[in-house]
This record gives sequence, C-alpha cells and structure tokens, in this order.
Amino acid sequence: MSTSSRDIFLGTDSGATTSKTGGVFADGSPVSLKLRQSSTNSQSGTAAVVAGWVEGAEGFLKDNNLTWDRVAAAGLALPGPYRSYGILEKSANLPDSFAGWNFHADYAAALAKAAGRPIPLFAGNDGDFGGVGEAARVRGDTRATVLLLAPGSGLGTAYIDANGLPLSGDHFAGMEAGHMPVPLHLLGEGLHQAAPFKCGCGRTWGCVEAYTTISGLPQYLDFFLPRFPGHELAASGDSAKHKALSLRGRAQKGDPLALKIFDTQARALGFHVANLCMALDPGIVVIGGGLIDPESTTPEFRERYLEGIRRAAEPYLFPAQRARLKIVPATLGELSQAIGAALVALYSSRTV
Repeated sequence: MSTSSRDIFLGTDSGATTSKTGGVFADGSPVSLKLRQSSTNSQSGTAAVVAGWVEGAEGFLKDNNLTWDRVAAAGLALPGPYRSYGILEKSANLPDSFAGWNFHADYAAALAKAAGRPIPLFAGNDGDFGGVGEAARVRGDTRATVLLLAPGSGLGTAYIDANGLPLSGDHFAGMEAGHMPVPLHLLGEGLHQAAPFKCGCGRTWGCVEAYTTISGLPQYLDFFLPRFPGHELAASGDSAKHKALSLRGRAQKGDPLALKIFDTQARALGFHVANLCMALDPGIVVIGGGLIDPESTTPEFRERYLEGIRRAAEPYLFPAQRARLKIVPATLGELSQAIGAALVALYSSRTV
C-alpha cells in the first residue's frame, strides 16, 4: 500500500489490566512520547476489551489534534500464545473464555466502524513489538539486527531483522527464548548441584526465565539465604514474595545478599546472550526490564548489572562478535510496545 507524509500509524499495547496507545508518523518518529492509557476491562469480556482499544485510539487522536482520515494503518501488541494469526490460545493473564478469540477480526471491524473505512491492522506478540520499538532507537541509520532481552515478571525476548520486523516463527512462538535451559554448570555458586528452579511454563530443565527474572527471586532466596544467617531477611516474617520484591531496593544500598543474587542473574543472562548470538548473530543486544530502569535503580547498579552480562557473554562469542557486538540498555521503557506496534504497521504497510 502507498503511504504519504501526512499518514500516521497507531499502535495499541494491550495488557491484562491496562492498554496503552501510541503512534508514529510516516518517517517513523513518534507522534508523542506521552502514551494514552485506558482500562483493558478483560474481566468484562472481549467486547469490552475491543471497546477499550478503540477508546484509547480515539483519545490518542484527540490528545494530539489528529483525525481518523490521517490513520493509514494500526498495530496491536498482545501477549500470546496464539492459536493462529490473530487468534488467541489460552493465556495465563486473560480469562479462559478468551481462548479461540479472533481478536484481529474484532478489532479490525471496530476500527473500520470508528474510522468510517477499513484500517489495515497488523497484530503480534507484545514482546516482539517492544523489540521493534527499541531497535528503531538503537540502530539509527544502520540495518543492524537487534536482540532484545527484557527481564521482568518473565523474560521478554525479541529478534528484529534488518527490515525492522520481528522473528515471529511459523507457530507465532518465535523467540520464546525465556524457556531455553541455563548452562547451570557454568553459572557457579553450586547451583548445578541443586534441583533446577521451577518455571511457570511447567518445564523442569532450568528455564532461563526462572534464573533471570522476578519469578525466580524467591528460589534464589531459598538457595542463598542460608549463607547469610545474620541477614535481616533470615528472621523476617514477611511473605516470600514481599522478601523477593525488596531485593532491588536492598541492592541499591549495597546489600551483599541482594547483590549476590543480581550478579548471578546477570551471569545467567550473559550466558543466554552468548547462546542467542551463536544462533542469530545480532549487531546490537538491548537489555530492558526493571533492573536497568533509571527511575528504579542507581547508575552504579545498572552498570554493574550490564557489565556482569557482558563479562559472562564475552568468552563464548566469536572473535568478530567480541570486537563489534554492542550490549546496551533499553531507552523506551513502557513506550516500547505501543510505539513498536505502530512501527510494525508502518513497516508492514510498505511491503503490502
């Protein structure tokens, strides 16, 4: 499809509770760095979710003095898994009744009704689309390929090709790389002698996600806390979840137990970077997630974490990768998935 310089491309990032709307111009620059947020209302059913997406799109247009006649296409970022393109499989974060929902068809129909004409819609995994947003920031005028790893409650991963588009795979499960196994024999600390950490996906082989994200922190505490018998958390009556969530703040203050855990997480992620670089050979690796959030961590902690990733990865990279691969922090934060969805709509429109 042909585009003009007046065109804009909308992007919706739908979470289980909150949806965010952003947009880009035809040159890829953001319409605004302020997201429009609205309730997803998943508890009220699929029709309420679609209504919320449309409300977010209309609100974003109004906020930026834009109208539907300028919207050339739209993108929608939604967590998987997918049964097929645009159709959900059962999701841990959405009601069971959403399984089998053709969200692409429903949202496309709602967009057409709001705009008074069909709006091309491109949908995909939220982690993939977040990678598209971050890649556009770090690659500049180059065609470097980009690997994104974003540890949060889970491990978001994406690989962005030279055209700026994500590797989705034949079954829309491409780059679900959080569920590959950690090389525990390299991780140290005696972790290879213990039972592998449990992962929410059900696998028992030691998923990378369990060793690099919030989900694994209670298991790290169970493993490391006996080595710190005088530590405050050893006598605390708080829940395991509350103890785990306190670790990031403790690390900023130099707590040795917290630093031990996050240093180990950095090593695990560094080994994973090396593994994925063997397969994908990216030019740039972007590290996202809460541990490099400038509003939540100190510069000293962020650099320690990133340097731990680099040190762990470097010995296992090919010589050319060691010389030229860049490992950098993410910069878009919560903007990444909505902006990425809009960029996917822009890039895909160029090829239609």
